[in-house]
Amino acid sequence: MTTRPSNPPGVSTASGPANAPEPSDGAPDPGRWPDVARVPRVSRTVRAVTSGLVGHALRRLPLRVRFSGGATLGLGGPLVEVHDPRAFHARVGGRGLIGFGESYMAGEWDAPDLVGALTVLAAHAAELIPAPLQRLRGLWAIRHPDAQRGTPDGARENISSHYDLSNDLFALFLDDTLTYSAAVFRGFPATWPLLAAAQRRKIDRLLDLADVHDGTRLLEIGTGWGELALRAAARGARVTSLTLSARQRELALDRVRDAGLADRVTVELCDYREARGSYDALVSVEMVEAVGAEFWPVYFRTLDARLAPGGRAALQAITMPHDRLLATRGTHTWIQKYVFPGGLIPSTRAVEETVRDHTALTLTRRDAFGEHYAETLRLWRERFTARAADAAALGFDETFRRLWTFYLAYSEAGFRSGYLDVQQYLFTKEEPAR
Repeated sequence: MTTRPSNPPGVSTASGPANAPEPSDGAPDPGRWPDVARVPRVSRTVRAVTSGLVGHALRRLPLRVRFSGGATLGLGGPLVEVHDPRAFHARVGGRGLIGFGESYMAGEWDAPDLVGALTVLAAHAAELIPAPLQRLRGLWAIRHPDAQRGTPDGARENISSHYDLSNDLFALFLDDTLTYSAAVFRGFPATWPLLAAAQRRKIDRLLDLADVHDGTRLLEIGTGWGELALRAAARGARVTSLTLSARQRELALDRVRDAGLADRVTVELCDYREARGSYDALVSVEMVEAVGAEFWPVYFRTLDARLAPGGRAALQAITMPHDRLLATRGTHTWIQKYVFPGGLIPSTRAVEETVRDHTALTLTRRDAFGEHYAETLRLWRERFTARAADAAALGFDETFRRLWTFYLAYSEAGFRSGYLDVQQYLFTKEEPAR
């Protein structure tokens, strides 16, 4: 595997090298983390209004939020300790939920049970902002940066900023299959030794849905680190796998060669829009979330164009409620700024309407298994926490480690609350009439 110190997503490293040591006091490096190192300047009025709105929301939630030097708010539940209320309110007032995440990255608040606290917030996401302000979201919400649109150039930059961080970073918390998507367990609670088998079970289920067997011509959109391509090739399929991550491609090719399957697997550094040829089966795992709503029709038309008549496409996709998609689709989020630039989670309705309106594909089956993703994320988070010193040794500073912890906990909370779900879809393409 290749190691590269982190170039954190969404931040500039122009003022210093990416592997510059963090300040001795552990404070965020302003060159790497400008919006975390500096609390935004807001007026006293904005801070006071924010404090009032935050207090109004918290008093009705099953949380205990203890402000340093002040009151404890909430109806009881997971504890949140706000160490610096002034900075916390300035960040939330200046940048909304992006500021909330940045405040955690800066160490201005903590929670002994971070997932529990975030699960409460995710379960009440639609109620946190008063209805009148929700209706005016277009006036105050931070908009998506145009540079993060899922154009061919934008998509390359977006994917690289996350997946090219370091193969060694991902190996710290993923199992031996290096599979970075929801597993399918036989029962709960899940344990670490069972994760690799659960990932293979998920992959095999997708390959079964797509009817991948000896001689199948398979197109995979989104290579990951190659496990699905390996398992498909072991069935006798001829696999063409596409990725925009150079580091993922390097390691996937190494694994293919080590498995003796180089004659059956091709891994191309290629945008999905550049795919050519005709395939009996197509598989894409948690790729549509990176496309952006603007390009969902293009993505699904590509699947249709590449799939031969009589072919089958198996997709795995994270989804969110349709009303929340409509309410937030234009808003720039903490996840987009720091983890997955340009990404947007669709709803099942958005997926199915896009397929209906823009392709000749038929939705044949859909299965949801969100609780399995919550368990997958828990295992990743616990593994990353246990190996924090190893992440530091790779060059990932304390602010990055807090970012990554928050990302994994935030995602787990989304699935535990039911705000997020994950689906496996089967789409089929009819043979032409004779």
